[in-house]
Amino acid sequence: MQSTKAVRTDLSSVGELTRGWQSWSEVHADYQRRNPFSSNKPVTRRTERGDPTYGRPPEGSKTEQRGKDAHTHIGKEVEELCLVISNVGERGQDGQVRITFKQLFDRYVTISNKVVGVLLRARKHGLVDFEGEMLWQGKDDDVVITLLE
Repeated sequence: MQSTKAVRTDLSSVGELTRGWQSWSEVHADYQRRNPFSSNKPVTRRTERGDPTYGRPPEGSKTEQRGKDAHTHIGKEVEELCLVISNVGERGQDGQVRITFKQLFDRYVTISNKVVGVLLRARKHGLVDFEGEMLWQGKDDDVVITLLE
């Protein structure tokens, strides 16, 4: 009698495993149909330019969350850069704070080794201004960076 119970328990476990596997298989197959890098089938829905979802990760995805986290992190680095400029730079008669690239690099490099990238992001958002497209250590040491806000 005990052996019959054991067989029935094993059968129900196998049934649960089968249902679980089938469920996972269906979800995975659906994901692969939508995955542009899958060789199984082409993407069923492609976004076109002008579509608000064009070039964006699926809503609620881990990729979307990583992008939001990165945006927040870079925003904090830009704020920190502006704070360093305002604390270390010199305020001119016009009220704007200015600092040379060498002064900023020497001070900020201990905080982050991405000072040039953060400067470019800050300029993109209208927080700082400086001459040239890119700043190079040594070559552009005398370039003046102006804090706009």
